[in-house]
Amino acid sequence: MVVQDEKGAFRMALGAWLGLFAGVIAVALPLVAIFLSTYDSGGFFSFGTPFVQTSSALVLAGAILYILSLFLYRVAFVALRKVDSDFSLASFLCLLGSVGFLLIIISAAVLAGSSTSVLQCVHGEPSHALSCLQSGQPLGAYTGILGFVFAWMGGLGVVLGLSLAGRRFDEPMIDLGAFFYLIFLFLVLAPFVAMAVPLPGIVFLLLVVPILVVAAPLLILLGALPTVRVHARAI
Repeated sequence: MVVQDEKGAFRMALGAWLGLFAGVIAVALPLVAIFLSTYDSGGFFSFGTPFVQTSSALVLAGAILYILSLFLYRVAFVALRKVDSDFSLASFLCLLGSVGFLLIIISAAVLAGSSTSVLQCVHGEPSHALSCLQSGQPLGAYTGILGFVFAWMGGLGVVLGLSLAGRRFDEPMIDLGAFFYLIFLFLVLAPFVAMAVPLPGIVFLLLVVPILVVAAPLLILLGALPTVRVHARAI
């Protein structure tokens, strides 16, 4: 039992490391660039082809890191599942999330290759960005939507697995990291909800996202490492 706990904690720590890098590259940097674009109408951060291609490349790199992070979280939960069957659902959802990020990679690659035509449509009707994607690159649009849904469910798997791990290892930092991830999951839904229902202060809510994607894996890492050391000495 101690061996499985040590394996699970060590793999969680590695998953948190990759999740930290993925969050910075795929979420924090693109969001910061989007906010900068509102103050830099004529420079690199203006909403143009170089900006979209660079953002797509960041999302692509981040999605790859997220796949690796989800894989490590999943193998951590698989190890812990051998001593606690409650980790089974978390493991399955992480697998589903990996499929989602693969679909996001496909979508980002398609968008990067057709950014000019999509941008012309978006500049004409900025509020119809999704319609522009659907008409210009339906494969990329629908693949991206499906990938987002699967990736979001994978995020739920991470939250569930980390919550169980925090309880098992009695590490409040892991619990807090899981809670931050849960807040992040609901915040990323805000733009979609705002299409149907006005959400006051949505810009300020999204400003919290870069903080969460850095703080959550950092807390998990800090919570998992002492567990790794304790169980390693016990082996």
